[in-house]
Amino acid sequence: MHLPGPDVADASAPRPDVADASAPRPDVADASAPSPDVADEHRYPRVTSFRTRRTALSAAQQATWERLWPEIGMHARDGGRPVPQLDTEAWFGRSAPVVLEIGCGAGTSTLAMAKAEPHLDVVAVEVYRRGLAQLLSGIDREHVTNIRLVRGDGVDVLQHMFGPDSLTGVRVFFPDPWPKARHHKRRLLQPATVALIADRLRPGGVLHAATDHAGYAEHITEVGDAEPRLRRISPTDSLPISVERPVTKYEGKAQHAGSAVAELLWERV
Repeated sequence: MHLPGPDVADASAPRPDVADASAPRPDVADASAPSPDVADEHRYPRVTSFRTRRTALSAAQQATWERLWPEIGMHARDGGRPVPQLDTEAWFGRSAPVVLEIGCGAGTSTLAMAKAEPHLDVVAVEVYRRGLAQLLSGIDREHVTNIRLVRGDGVDVLQHMFGPDSLTGVRVFFPDPWPKARHHKRRLLQPATVALIADRLRPGGVLHAATDHAGYAEHITEVGDAEPRLRRISPTDSLPISVERPVTKYEGKAQHAGSAVAELLWERV
């Protein structure tokens, strides 16, 4: 792993960037009826960093969703309104450091890293139902107990579901780089979002971003370094969370195409 570098996802394929999350009570209605693969983005007037996508679940994925989502999943919004602050101790059934992953995609990294760190509780946020369904299937197959899922916009989750100094880590792997200049305003890691992340991290907490897009890596580096509550750190430093990621198939494709992956790390001071 190396420091400044791009985003994690196939540079040629659309990548979900942010996710939305819901209230202290899981939304069960979504399990019983098919729904669009993107959480009602028309409800959120701000510029978002994800693309609309609609895909159906397989019969097996739907069955797993109906069985597990009411217990370990929730939505970031309830009837269009943000849900109240999350009680992670009640949801996980224990007191443990919490890591928030924004834009978990299909959850390959989420699952592997949670298995390697059973002492941490991981809240994985994703907009797309298909990705969450794939992660649910992995959780079921691997019998992983320290992951919870939130469907929705990651900024919503940061704003409403977590309070100041509540997170030990925030992970943002391969957010959509929105490479065209006119779309840069849609990028997730803007100064306001990074400031919000810094506020939610406890002292010593870690922001870990990764990207395979050189331009976005430069942007993230500038924004992170400009945030006064964050200090750049190295993967070799003593950290409260692991920064070792598995290489996903999308990242492998990007590397094969010659795209370097940048690992960007900051600590809340």
